[in-house]
Amino acid sequence: MRVIATAGHVDHGKSTLIKALTGSDPDRWAEERRRGLTIDLGFAWTTLPGGETMAFVDVPGHQRFVRNMLAGVGEVAGVLFVVAADEGWMPQSDEHLQALHALRVRRGVLAITRGDLADPLPALEQARRRLAGSSLAGLPEVVVSGTTGAGLPELTGKLDELASLLPNPDPTADVRLWLDRCFSVRGAGTVVTATLSAGTLARGDELVVAGTGKRVSVRGLRSLGEEYETVRATARVALNLRGVHAGELDRGDALLTPGAWRSTDRVDVLLRDSESGELPRELGMHIGAATSEVRLRPLGADTARLSLRVGLPLRIGDDALLRDAGQHRIPAGIHVLDARPPELRRRGAAASRARELERARDQPAGAVLLARDRAIRASELRVLGAAPPPHALVSGDWLLDPNARDEYAARLVELLDRVHEADPMADGLSEQEAVRQLCLPHASLLPLVLSSAAAAGIGTGDGRLRLRGPELSEHVRRGVTAIRARLARHPFDAPTAAELRELGLDSEQLGAANKAGQLLRIGEGIHLLPGALRRARDVLAALPEPFTPSEARDALETSRRVVVPLLERLAREGYTRRLPDGTHRVR
Repeated sequence: MRVIATAGHVDHGKSTLIKALTGSDPDRWAEERRRGLTIDLGFAWTTLPGGETMAFVDVPGHQRFVRNMLAGVGEVAGVLFVVAADEGWMPQSDEHLQALHALRVRRGVLAITRGDLADPLPALEQARRRLAGSSLAGLPEVVVSGTTGAGLPELTGKLDELASLLPNPDPTADVRLWLDRCFSVRGAGTVVTATLSAGTLARGDELVVAGTGKRVSVRGLRSLGEEYETVRATARVALNLRGVHAGELDRGDALLTPGAWRSTDRVDVLLRDSESGELPRELGMHIGAATSEVRLRPLGADTARLSLRVGLPLRIGDDALLRDAGQHRIPAGIHVLDARPPELRRRGAAASRARELERARDQPAGAVLLARDRAIRASELRVLGAAPPPHALVSGDWLLDPNARDEYAARLVELLDRVHEADPMADGLSEQEAVRQLCLPHASLLPLVLSSAAAAGIGTGDGRLRLRGPELSEHVRRGVTAIRARLARHPFDAPTAAELRELGLDSEQLGAANKAGQLLRIGEGIHLLPGALRRARDVLAALPEPFTPSEARDALETSRRVVVPLLERLAREGYTRRLPDGTHRVR
């Protein structure tokens, strides 16, 4: 299905033309029929010669109902722009064009209606001039009469061509359904209508009402008068909802994919066709079918911050428009640059922010946000409307900027160095404390920090980080040197407790020697050289298997005092395996 909107001045034949094309009257409310003009949005559809279904959102052309008109054009990518031959271009033609141009609608057809009542050429030339310079410049043209049917085959052909040019939306996208009608149906309950511009809806889906967070489920799903189990964008849809009363919803509310959107009351935007200094400070913002009063704060010449009176689910890349209701004009279109902008607290912050936005304008939004936040969740980028940049370092849902990773690593080295200077015997820093002092957003980012070249000298183990081992005193160094010399000759002849006392080494000093990598504690009071486990495995691998502790003791040329804790450590570290009968095998 393709969905387009009508546009044009009041009583220029939009609804008559739609009825001639579709056979259905889009003006369905009694008041509209009585007064002969479209007050609210109307809908009708037809099948084009090429087989495509085209649905029309028929918008009101009267000045008093511009907000209704904006609700109709907010989610469409094409337009049937109508100008009456007997009246030509009129004031509401201008405001409709301003809206379409602000929303960057580029596809459509220009229909000069009532070609049977007046020479269409003057109106056609006038419309061409008005459209020139807008996003709708060069539209295909056709002269028609909704009354006589003249030109309708040609118009249908133009619409067929238009259908082939409209973009194909992403059916897997997150749903944001701007509601344009909400009412209650006897026996069914709450019904809402909207244009599904992206994503897919299915019966049974759960959605969230923007702003309130209320969860609703899709009880029934209709499109173009028929029931469906699933509808893919683009489509006009009517949803029968469970979990909400019709009075709780209104035009402009949005139904959202749960967890995929966040309402914001502050955005930084790019202004189109206007400079920030020329705009009023109080305006109305329109997106989809939603409206919010906004206060505009200029940043740069073409950038501004908007503070919304009503928070809306907005993302980076959204297009909307600003309307000055008092002047009956649309002074600017806007393009959302940041849906979660930083606070502007310091003097000169606005100008600084403008420079940031200027530098970031040609960069992917995900890269800009990652560089600004240093670390961010991939799910947060999705909510903001950005994709993870390819250069991001990944740990689960977390992304880390490579430059930030190196900065964190350098700070970690400095931190560990300060810990060592304060207490040379200290055993580094716990990983938990390192995360806290570095202000890392999440502990899962620490391994990424440790992968930096700057962190190459940091050792890990037992949940602690060490820049280098404890600094040993001269007395301890002499004792350890003697032990190492002895173990170099006899690798498994660990000194006894009495011998250690003769060297003047207590448990704390021996612990420092272990932390410094000078010795390896095998068990209580048993210290060998680092690498002793691998060396013992290699010796034991030459024994017939399985071997007994006594055979291991003899092969290692040591005592039972040493071999028992050594075999326990070898088994615990995975070098050997202890069998049920007490013998051992090398793994």
